[in-house]
Amino acid sequence: MLMKDTARAPAELIPAIGSESVRDYDTVRRALRFLSEQWQDQPDLDALAAHLCLSPAHCQKLFKRWCGLSPKEFVQAVTLDHARQMLEGSASVLDAAHEVGLSGTGRLHDLFVTHEAMTPGDTRRRGKGLGMAYGFHPTPFGEALAAMTTRGLAGLAFVDEDKGQTRDTLLAEMTARWPRASWRHAPEASAATVSDIFNPGGTRREIKLILIGTDWEVRVWRTLLDIPVGRAVSYIDVARHVCTERAARAVGTAVSKNPIAFVVPCHRVMRSDGGLGGYHWGLTRKWAIIGWEAGQVVRAAKDDAFSP
Repeated sequence: MLMKDTARAPAELIPAIGSESVRDYDTVRRALRFLSEQWQDQPDLDALAAHLCLSPAHCQKLFKRWCGLSPKEFVQAVTLDHARQMLEGSASVLDAAHEVGLSGTGRLHDLFVTHEAMTPGDTRRRGKGLGMAYGFHPTPFGEALAAMTTRGLAGLAFVDEDKGQTRDTLLAEMTARWPRASWRHAPEASAATVSDIFNPGGTRREIKLILIGTDWEVRVWRTLLDIPVGRAVSYIDVARHVCTERAARAVGTAVSKNPIAFVVPCHRVMRSDGGLGGYHWGLTRKWAIIGWEAGQVVRAAKDDAFSP
């Protein structure tokens, strides 16, 4: 049952993510579309600023404020060469995560995440008997829909502006995953969690995930949680880690069904040749997240260098 309320959340319920960062994304998204089409020509600051009808100085400041990188650094962060660097040694990245005890918790410069899975029976019942509280929230990557159970975050999805998606169509897509659950509009239930997710350097409270899917899907999603920020793996790497590399196509299907965007980092899975592959919430946004995370890594490295 869906108890729908399309009114926007009161201002006090909006996460303190940083209003400038949230507001910047619409301009950054237009910049990313330009860069994604022109990156092979390595467009300079003047070219990007002219495309956005901004001064070069304003363009530079906006990018720095949004992700900590200049436009030039951002282009470098999302080019094919950089993608290949992210993939170097990717086959061992997942094994290394287990060896040092990361496995989804306490990862350097990343989120503090714990997770549990619903039982196969719960999954087959399509959410029957499960209460879901949902809310729309601003993030550095546009508006997102969060779905919470009493035990933790079960869904996080972005409105795909490039496809002309609306709140209503995104909500319909989310509720179709668990159609027999009881849905209610309660943005206050997810506001703090969303704020923690998109607030690097903020309070490192535990983010509890509830993974609702088949046994195979959950195994793949758990593996994605082992990919450190700033790194990437291929679909074949994930398949090899879960069972056998011959299951790469099945891994791709499971990745595409990931219900918790960003936190379960399906954006860190690429093709073996360094190509971005697909992304359920739009390739422009995948570029944005990869570049934004590169900026967080740079910032963290600078902080580490200056710490006593």
